[in-house]
Amino acid sequence: MSEVIKLHEPKFENSSWNFEVDQTNLYAFWNNAFSKEECQTIINIAKDKGLIKGKTKGESDVRDSKISWLYPVDGIDWVFRRVTDMTLNLNERFFKFDLFGINEGFQFTNYEAPSGKYGKHVDRSINMPVRKLSISVQLTNPDEYEGGELKLYDGDDDEANIMDKAQGTLIIFPSYVLHEVMPVTKGERNSLVTWVTGKQFK
Repeated sequence: MSEVIKLHEPKFENSSWNFEVDQTNLYAFWNNAFSKEECQTIINIAKDKGLIKGKTKGESDVRDSKISWLYPVDGIDWVFRRVTDMTLNLNERFFKFDLFGINEGFQFTNYEAPSGKYGKHVDRSINMPVRKLSISVQLTNPDEYEGGELKLYDGDDDEANIMDKAQGTLIIFPSYVLHEVMPVTKGERNSLVTWVTGKQFK
């Protein structure tokens, strides 16, 4: 006997007949991706390696942060492996992009009060690697700083989606999504950022 599956009726009229619906979400997240101790280990490795001023194209006041580039040889191959496993899991469930891998390393970012921030931007640009997914890991306990919220925008600039600040949370979103890090007004916020590349969008 064949199984009868009841489908949801469409909520809008459309003269076309699509085989598939768009399954790309604005973002997804993984709670407790890293423990408190693991987050501190990453912070220590990055700061021991040394921080440099983060740069951006265009206006110089858009970004105020210090960064350090981290690679598997820096003793964080376990971070790459865990982020890879979580990315593949979340991509299959929430984005379904064709992906290659992490080709640019990890960017450790330090935002310090009173002006640490990164204004509205997207992570894609012409003549760059084809970034498909952006990843941000919250490394600092939110009790240790104020401000520094990661905000994602879905079309209307006035409707921001504020990401969870819990330490160890991994947040993932398409690299074309407009986002920003609000000014840190007290303490410092540390995060680990990377981009997952893939085939050209088409």
